[in-house]
Amino acid sequence: MDIRQLRYFIAIAEEKQITAAAKKLHMAQPPLSQQLKQLEQDLGVKLFDKRGRYLQLTEAGTTLYRYAVRITKDMEEAQTEVTQIGSGVRGKLTIGVNTISYYQLPKILQTFRESYPHITYKIQQNESSQLAKLVKEKVIELAIIRLPLLLDDFSVLQLQKESFYFVTSEPQTKDTHTITLEQIAKHPLILPSTDGLGIFQLILEEFRVKNVSPNIIGECSDISILMELVSSGFGSTIVPETVLKKHRGYRVQAFHIEDSKGSASSALIWLKQHYLSKAAQRFVELLAAVTS
Repeated sequence: MDIRQLRYFIAIAEEKQITAAAKKLHMAQPPLSQQLKQLEQDLGVKLFDKRGRYLQLTEAGTTLYRYAVRITKDMEEAQTEVTQIGSGVRGKLTIGVNTISYYQLPKILQTFRESYPHITYKIQQNESSQLAKLVKEKVIELAIIRLPLLLDDFSVLQLQKESFYFVTSEPQTKDTHTITLEQIAKHPLILPSTDGLGIFQLILEEFRVKNVSPNIIGECSDISILMELVSSGFGSTIVPETVLKKHRGYRVQAFHIEDSKGSASSALIWLKQHYLSKAAQRFVELLAAVTS
């Protein structure tokens, strides 16, 4: 069993057909079938069962697939690390951003691109806990997530904290740019609520500390839809400053919450005791310099 056979096996497992796997691998079907037959003979087990037009992994095949993916990823990382030593930085920066991502990210990526023009990018959006899972599974190297989140397995670069703002389309009687939690409690609120984001609980804690009961009418995990709802008068909301800087053009007013001591914060994370590509290392260095 060698790395080439493992790659063939992974393709068959993922495509579920010899023909489709051969097409993906840019090879003829007969030699691929022969490689699978040889692998099964070498291991002394059946790796697939035939189910109609498709192949399904056996229990042994499922176990081999788990190890094969890990082995091939480790091999790719080893090749990348060796080829990147000494010379200029090339490769791909794989980074995840959460639903309410760091508003300075586009500017930072542009600066990074100017310094390292040969880098390519894979940018993936998801909620924070899922991004942490993807980093742990080595699907992406870096992720910008929203705190709080359990991060024992990760190295963490804390990004700048930001204040919460009350956002509404309702006309305000006072000519002021601030508002209190007690005043906010008079408004129907629809709050950002994404699994792993933590903002919803942070906002509730602010009201609890002030012994104020908010009028929460709903939650929304999509920030664009949330801003549309607020703009239409469906309800008001409380969001971090990033939202206001990223989502402009809505017919809303924003007010700083004067008696709130809470703040939202983001962090850049990567897996502990795991080799980072040169591209990822340079990005961490740049972001650390910007936020210091």
